Amino acid sequence: MEKLLDRKIKIIWDFRGPTASHTAEHYLKHLKEFAEVEELKYDLEGLEHFSPTHSIAYLVVDEVELKEVRSILKPHRGQVYSGKI
Repeated sequence: MEKLLDRKIKIIWDFRGPTASHTAEHYLKHLKEFAEVEELKYDLEGLEHFSPTHSIAYLVVDEVELKEVRSILKPHRGQVYSGKI
């Protein structure tokens, strides 16, 4: 079992509407810049497209970094990330 505060958290921004895909792609560029400038522990960002009108951009952070990153970037939601880094 993973130790508390040793988990990876996927923070998510939802984009909806006819420009959702384009907006998520643009936002992803800013997430990559933020991760580089802030020297986050993990270098994992991405996109998921669920339909032509719903896309997400996400950033995976260490749980220790979560509070600060969340207060700066204001994600819409989050979940424990279980994928490989």
